[in-house]
Amino acid sequence: MTTPESAAPPLRRRGEPMRRAVLAAAVDLLSTQGLAGTTVGAVARSAGVHETSVYRRWGTRENLILDALTTELDSALPVPDTGCVRDDLLGFFSSLAGLLGTAQGRALLRLSVENDDTLEDRRGPYWSERLDRAVVMARRGVDRGELAADTDPALLVEAVSGPLFVRVLLSGAPLDEALVRGLVDLALEGALPRPE
Repeated sequence: MTTPESAAPPLRRRGEPMRRAVLAAAVDLLSTQGLAGTTVGAVARSAGVHETSVYRRWGTRENLILDALTTELDSALPVPDTGCVRDDLLGFFSSLAGLLGTAQGRALLRLSVENDDTLEDRRGPYWSERLDRAVVMARRGVDRGELAADTDPALLVEAVSGPLFVRVLLSGAPLDEALVRGLVDLALEGALPRPE
C-alpha cells in the first residue's frame, strides 16, 4: 500500500511549471482540507515537488496560501472593459457568482474570512487589492459620465459583492443571473447622474 510518505519521489519541476503545480495543489488542499490541512509538506507532496523548493520560492506557508488565493481569484475574475459600466459589472459579478457557486469557490471564500491568526494581518490588504481591481470598472463609468461624478466606486462594488458574500456565508442560497442583475441595477440606480 502506498502512503503519502512512500509516494513517488518529487518531480524536478522548476520555474513557472513548478509554481503552477504548487498553487493548484494549495488551492485544492485549501478547498478540501482547510487551513489546518494545507501545510507546506502536504502541498509539496500533492504537487510532486520538494518541500525545500516551496520554501525557497514562498518563504512561509502564509505567503504560499495568499499567493494561491490571489492567483485563483484573479484568474477566475477577469476585469472586463466593454465600454459600458453595467455590462462590465454584470460580467464581473456573474463570474464571481459562478465561482462562489462552486464547492471550491465557497471554500475559498470561507477561508478568506476564517479566523486564523497567521493570516490576520494580511487579510485586509488581500481584500483591498481584490476590491481595487473591481473598482476600476466603476471609475471608468464615472470617467465616461455613465455614473455621477461623486460616486464612490469602492462603495458601489461593495454594494454588489456584499450580498453575494453574505448569501454564500450565511444562507447558502443560490446565486443566479437574476440576482446578479438585480444587485447591479440596484447599485447603479443609486449612482446614476442626477438632473441639476
